Amino acid sequence: MKNTAILTILVLNLFLLAASRPCRAQAAPLPGDEYLRVTYDANSTAAPTPATTGDSSVDDLASPADPRGEPTQGGTAQSGANQGGTTQDVTGKDDQWHLSVSPYLWFGGTHGTLGAFGHDVGFKASAGDLLSHFRFGIMGAVEARRNRLLLSTDLMVVRLQDDHALPLPGFGADSATLKATSFILTPKVGVRLLDGKMIKADALAGIRYWHFGETLNFNPGTLGLNFSKSQDWVDPVVGGRITATLAPKVVFTMGGDVGGWDTGSHQEYQAAGLLGYKVTPKMTLQGGYRYMYLDYRKSGPASPVVNVAISGVMFGVTLNLK
Repeated sequence: MKNTAILTILVLNLFLLAASRPCRAQAAPLPGDEYLRVTYDANSTAAPTPATTGDSSVDDLASPADPRGEPTQGGTAQSGANQGGTTQDVTGKDDQWHLSVSPYLWFGGTHGTLGAFGHDVGFKASAGDLLSHFRFGIMGAVEARRNRLLLSTDLMVVRLQDDHALPLPGFGADSATLKATSFILTPKVGVRLLDGKMIKADALAGIRYWHFGETLNFNPGTLGLNFSKSQDWVDPVVGGRITATLAPKVVFTMGGDVGGWDTGSHQEYQAAGLLGYKVTPKMTLQGGYRYMYLDYRKSGPASPVVNVAISGVMFGVTLNLK
């Protein structure tokens, strides 16, 4: 009986030992590279986490790894953003406002026709003639841009004056003074259609407000023969602008607009071309040529007629304030 029990226990132990060996073989880890390869192939979206000793850096924890356990370039950039957000997203949009001002001088000559009460008079004056009678003027443009949105305003204020002696003895006045003032304001809103590195194209639309004032005074003013007249109207205008970079510091800008359509004036249009040189990133010197045409006429015998063309060279500077 005793020998039978011992034999039974021995056979049972051998059976348990034989049954336990396959379990140990199944649980044993694969050596080194085979383990990395198997786990990576089994789930390609999840990188293996190699065992490390000591402290691990944030880059190692945040960056994905290739099959050899080395961090990839994309993972390094991602970890840099996670650490302090210092890595800038180059594909992001510029959501800030940019502001520039452009004072300029336009030395334009003029010619055309002025009329009233059914009588027209032709005239012509060179840029030198106008400059000799120049008394006051403001010319400049302001532009604000955010992403593709554009807001611009152009202002021209010019005052001319001429004094003439009167060869009329006994008239009661020795001379006459004529003052002519023009005020032209053009606010526009636009969108940037093309924003390339070498060329940019903008579409613009807005209004142009015109004011012409004339004053005739006799000196001395004992007769009280002083006359004053003004004309005011508003035209809708549409246009565009193209800016091309010809060299790292040379920029060419061409633009214009057209409007009127019998809303204020019968017709008006202008065109200009400017060549700019970037002295600094915030300052660009410009020079070019500008042409403007206006045809203003209303029905009625007493309605004024203004048919004027102004053209000449212009010089200015663009300052990028923001």
